[in-house]
Amino acid sequence: MTPYRPAPFARPAHILRASILLVGLSLAGCARDRGTTPYPSLAVRPVEKQGFAEPAAKPVVLRPDPTLDTQITEMARRLTSVEQEFGSAHDQARADAAKARGAAVGSDAWLAAQTALATLDEIRARTSSLLTEVDDRAIQRAAALEPDYPTLNALRERASAAVTRQAEQIKAINDTLPAA
Repeated sequence: MTPYRPAPFARPAHILRASILLVGLSLAGCARDRGTTPYPSLAVRPVEKQGFAEPAAKPVVLRPDPTLDTQITEMARRLTSVEQEFGSAHDQARADAAKARGAAVGSDAWLAAQTALATLDEIRARTSSLLTEVDDRAIQRAAALEPDYPTLNALRERASAAVTRQAEQIKAINDTLPAA
């Protein structure tokens, strides 16, 4: 005869009671008030109802800048003066280049035309320097997070156009001369 062995699922009563108590306490910890849970709600938040469109840009308020206006006036005056000087020198350079057509490289006429072109190039360099000054003012405004200044932008466009035009005119005269 074999000795008595309890079935594997049969446990003593005190172990069974302790197990039930542990399971009950574990479940009681899960049954808290939902209003005090530290986890965020999955409901739609107010900010999510607003949409993803870009907000409307605020209108830019341009404040007058008397110091900048004075500088712009001075730079515009200098640009006008340089443009007039270039115009006179351009007429002289065209006349000298016309005399040098057909002349040998190194002749007096050719040297006079080259000297006139050098004068034009020096004047163009001053115009370019003035454009750099205007750009520096615009960069200073941008670095200070200030809006564009219309008169400064207009002067920049004018100076840039003058530099481009002067370079083209110098090239056109130079192309008519025999190369060295």
